[in-house]
Amino acid sequence: MKIQVINGANMDVLERREAIYGGFSLKELEAKIADYAHGKNIEVDFFHSNSEGAIIDKLHECFSYDGIIINSGAYSHYSYAIADALSILDIPKIEVHLTDIMSREEFRHNLVTGVRCDKVISGMGIEGYLRAIDECLQLNKKRVSKK
Repeated sequence: MKIQVINGANMDVLERREAIYGGFSLKELEAKIADYAHGKNIEVDFFHSNSEGAIIDKLHECFSYDGIIINSGAYSHYSYAIADALSILDIPKIEVHLTDIMSREEFRHNLVTGVRCDKVISGMGIEGYLRAIDECLQLNKKRVSKK
C-alpha cells in the first residue's frame, strides 16, 4: 500500500507557529508518520507547498496511490479548486487538521475540501495523521472486498 501525504499552507513553519500547533517541525511530523506507516508495511510519500496550484498539480499525480492524507491548511476553508482536484480521485482521501478547527475562528468551521474527502480528522495533533493512515487501510480493505 502506498499513501501520499500532502501538507499545505504554513505547514513548513509549524515550529514557529502558535503553541496550539504543537511546537514540532514538519520534518518531525513526517518522521513520526513514516515510522508509523512503515510499521504497518505502508509506503508514504510526502509533499508540501504553500502554493494552491502546486497542491492541485500534486493531486493530479496521485492516481497510482492507494490513499491520500491532506492538510491543505487555510486552503481547506475556501479552495474550490483543491476540492475539485480531490473529487477527481477515486481513492480514499482523509483530511487532517492538527488543531480542533471547530473550536477556533468561525471561518475555519467550513471545509470545502473536507466534503470531498472520506473523513475529516481534527484536533488530534500528530495522532490525527496516524489515525488517517489506519482509515486509509480500512477504506482500502472495503474497496477490495467490493471488487
